Amino acid sequence: MKPFGYQRPTTTAEAVRLCAEGTGARFLGGGTNLVDLMKLGVEEPGLLVDVTRLPLDRVAPDPDGGLRIGATVRNSDLAAHPDVRRAYPVLTQALLAGASGQLRNTATTGGNLLQRTRCSYFQDVSKPCNKRLPGSGCPAREGSHRDLAILGHSAECVATNPSDMAVALAALDATVLLLGPEGERAVPVTEFHRLPGENPDQDTVIRPGELITEVVLPPPVPGTVSRYRKARDRASYAFALVSVAATLQVEAGRVERATLAFGGVAHRPWRARRAEAELLGAPATPAAFQHALIAELAEAQPLRDNAFKVDLVRRVAQDVLGELSEPHGPEAGPTT
Repeated sequence: MKPFGYQRPTTTAEAVRLCAEGTGARFLGGGTNLVDLMKLGVEEPGLLVDVTRLPLDRVAPDPDGGLRIGATVRNSDLAAHPDVRRAYPVLTQALLAGASGQLRNTATTGGNLLQRTRCSYFQDVSKPCNKRLPGSGCPAREGSHRDLAILGHSAECVATNPSDMAVALAALDATVLLLGPEGERAVPVTEFHRLPGENPDQDTVIRPGELITEVVLPPPVPGTVSRYRKARDRASYAFALVSVAATLQVEAGRVERATLAFGGVAHRPWRARRAEAELLGAPATPAAFQHALIAELAEAQPLRDNAFKVDLVRRVAQDVLGELSEPHGPEAGPTT
């Protein structure tokens, strides 16, 4: 066992200070990913700064009609929150599709956003991996990559982001609030995670010592319906082969508004901007949905063993959009 220090601050300012001062310091939330990586030898922090006692465990209405979610709110509590279930059902569905009940009771909102890829080469310290050890290579490109990326990957890395929750937050245009040594800042969830490029060791745009304090959801759009769906190898406790989070507003048979995000296909939740542009003003029909999705996936670059994911994500997304567009589909959000 590698020795490490442990601190439990009582304020966010103290947590940021401790992390900035500690060599190799990491914030500790639920620990459902970090502690596993420590056992595997992937992570070897010199100091754990336990943030679970900070006053970041509330879900509260935002003055503009949205919702503010504290970084230490547990995934189970967030999924069950009445305001989330009522106004953001896609988020509840995504949270309940992740992990197991026991893990959701422990995992936190901030930790979920920072969880790392489950690529087997990243988790095996006996293997090269550019994400774990930059410059060592990416054996997944020619090795085992059935579950890995088809969009936005690079010669350096083909890993995928494992989160369900982050895919829903991307479709909802959520914002991440950060506190660091240089102060506070806000980052859209769609820009929080990175594509790998030449620096796959950097999963996010978070700066050294920065702490996630809240996630802010914008007000729900009246008349909009939403859904999350996940395709995986078994019915529970499995990461997504592909997943889809969508919101849709249809008026007089045409798409007034659509947001669409894919999971399990890229180094970050993949916001399908091209498909959204194709859908805007288009008839809400299966043919129009298929046209938009084919346009989005034209830039897919599948590897030897994961070409099936291109068709799989297209079919899952088409089914979700079709169900959302039905006259008696999911109940629309609140009207104002």
